[in-house]
Amino acid sequence: QLIETGGGLVQAGGSLRLSCAASEISISNYVMAWFRQAPGKEREFVAAISVDGASTNYGNSKKRRFTISRDNAKNTVYLQVDSLKPEDTAVYYCSATRLLILTPLAHQYEYWGQGTQVTVSS
Repeated sequence: QLIETGGGLVQAGGSLRLSCAASEISISNYVMAWFRQAPGKEREFVAAISVDGASTNYGNSKKRRFTISRDNAKNTVYLQVDSLKPEDTAVYYCSATRLLILTPLAHQYEYWGQGTQVTVSS
């Protein structure tokens, strides 16, 4: 129901725009979020956005280089990542929750995509 695209191999300092397209659900009813998981590490909250896009919440140290946005008409949420660093290498997941709070807790999200791999070379 959630399909992430836009990952790939990029050099440090570059940028990527990840997309998450939803099917079978209307994201206008959901808080949407991005998480990431690096090899051997726990899933980490990146950012969340309110149903109308007016409010956002970013994980620690994420606000300056990460920008979450959404287009409810296209049923799609985005994550812009700038000034990429090797430590940003991870699988990035899109998620959705009916809870109308910008929660950073993974277990509160009901829907998950399969993830898209982002690899940053130094």
